Amino acid sequence: MARLPVIVGFGGYNAAGRSSFHQSYQRTVIDSLPDTQQQETLVGLAVMMGRVTFDEGSYKDADGTPISPKDIVAKYKTELLENTLVRRIGKEYFDVDRVPSKQKVSLSQLDTQTVSFTLSKRKLPANMPDHWDVQEMDDSQVTITVTGDSSISVDSHYESTVKAAGQLPEGFDPANLYASRFHPRGLQLSIVGASDAINSMGIEWETLLQHLSPDQIGVYSTSVMSQLDEHGLGGLLQARLRSERVTTKQLALGLNSMPADFINAYVLGSMGTTGSISGACASFLYNLQAGMEDIRSGRRRVVVVGSSEAPITPEIIDGYATMSALGTDDKLCKLDGLSPKESEADHRRASRPFGENCGFTIAESTQQVVLMDDALAVELGANIHGAVLDVFVNADGHKKSISAPGPGNYLTLAKAVASARNLLGDEAIRYRSFIQAHGSSTPQNRVTESEIFDRVAQVFGIDQWPIAAVKAYVGHSIAAASGDQLINALGVFKHGIVPGIKTIDQIASDVFSQRLHIPTDDFMPSEVPDVAFLNSKGFGGNNATASILSPQQTQKMLVERYGQSLMEQYRQRNIAVQLAAEQYNQAVLQGDYRVRYHFGTGMIDDKNIHFDKESIAVPGFGKEIDLSNENLYKDMIK
Repeated sequence: MARLPVIVGFGGYNAAGRSSFHQSYQRTVIDSLPDTQQQETLVGLAVMMGRVTFDEGSYKDADGTPISPKDIVAKYKTELLENTLVRRIGKEYFDVDRVPSKQKVSLSQLDTQTVSFTLSKRKLPANMPDHWDVQEMDDSQVTITVTGDSSISVDSHYESTVKAAGQLPEGFDPANLYASRFHPRGLQLSIVGASDAINSMGIEWETLLQHLSPDQIGVYSTSVMSQLDEHGLGGLLQARLRSERVTTKQLALGLNSMPADFINAYVLGSMGTTGSISGACASFLYNLQAGMEDIRSGRRRVVVVGSSEAPITPEIIDGYATMSALGTDDKLCKLDGLSPKESEADHRRASRPFGENCGFTIAESTQQVVLMDDALAVELGANIHGAVLDVFVNADGHKKSISAPGPGNYLTLAKAVASARNLLGDEAIRYRSFIQAHGSSTPQNRVTESEIFDRVAQVFGIDQWPIAAVKAYVGHSIAAASGDQLINALGVFKHGIVPGIKTIDQIASDVFSQRLHIPTDDFMPSEVPDVAFLNSKGFGGNNATASILSPQQTQKMLVERYGQSLMEQYRQRNIAVQLAAEQYNQAVLQGDYRVRYHFGTGMIDDKNIHFDKESIAVPGFGKEIDLSNENLYKDMIK
């Protein structure tokens, strides 16, 4: 009997805010929520963004005076909304108008003229350039005369062609939540995102360990772009050119496997299986597939799956812009009929899936989910937010352009829809499903992806298939992009509202939309969906589609498997779990993030690991590792 991978916790941060308890989702549909939920989301953002604090039982304004939640909304709502989601890149990242650079200047000998300058002896290079004639002036200075063709680099700057990105809410810095010790930003995101997901469960991690052996835990998390800021590989590659020394951390912390390693070492203390699978923009789904298969097969009972990406650096933006993959200010202005020289682009509407668009908008994000097998979830009374039914991955075959879309996505989406239909039936697929589209906001994507959706809809008899595209709100976070989709889909299951693509006025004329419903405003289906399809298309032919079951549908399936009596016992156990989870939610809304960061604490002494031929016992875990595994190939041995 296959075990069902249920989602018992989720967390993270992106341009819409905190993921757990649907806070980032609620930001995307803020105007469609009841006033009480609007207030909760906005007050939480006000605390996260440093506009107000919570102290001694009440909220305090910037000057320390008490302020009510209602007054927080009245005073700060506009500011909070404008400084979340996709927007102009803030100077805390870099100045897009004056990006630092170097420019080479040629020093050539002119007839009877020479170029000379004075320099301190201490600043002389170890190896003198060939065309330098060095003469001592005194004990501390020398005169340099350039005797031939030579060049020097001088400080300069340039204006970035791309000025919009999906950034964390302004004023929120993950480095301030724990002792980050020069961690690259992507790893900071991993720590705070995984902590949010674990804390959201309402079950203490240490309590959970008492039900597990070490090898029943898995962690799959990655980044695509590695860690390319100054604390990672970016600093490593720039050090010599900037006359600086390479640090001991830059190489090791720059690896794209570090998100998983940091979660194991500093958040969970896990000794289970670990992996970091990269598949361009589909990476989150690649890792989700690994976690799903581990749970389904019974190899693991709890798996943390995620991705973290922090790509808002001048170098990464230059790279994608040179490929013509990003929406530049000039192109955005032209789309809106504006003169690039006289007008500023509408950075809030930079990402325009399925509308008239010109390229994707880069973004940072961390998204983490906790999967548990259904038996353990029922036993512990875990919160159930949905379940992973299937994840399919297919390549494109032969390609001409490595970055162009290809046919592999037909396979992944068709298989995902067929799998869900085989479980839930035709009616559920036709009337109670929706798609979280890749929706990258490129002209190629809007045509090719919509055609795939339309053709699959035709085959399966679907009409007016609802399409969401969360990148319109949070941008494209590369490895974490499908994590953004999953978190948003869980919000749809909770609230029944499909976020509309509000950054576009209308669907582009070349989009295949005959059988699709691509709303430009929030849309509430007549029934809460049973299943969401997460679609991802990555550079290189990395296609993936996941089918995610709603919590309502998951509960129905659990009743069928375990019966009403056992599920009633589950519901009784779940009361305390829900209460503990909500206590964490309220704490974070008030600024207490409870980040799990265990640096050098709780380390296991090798001498305390006890084992024999049958089992291994590790301190801190309630169960031993069984070594008496059945030999799967015994029929091949005499």
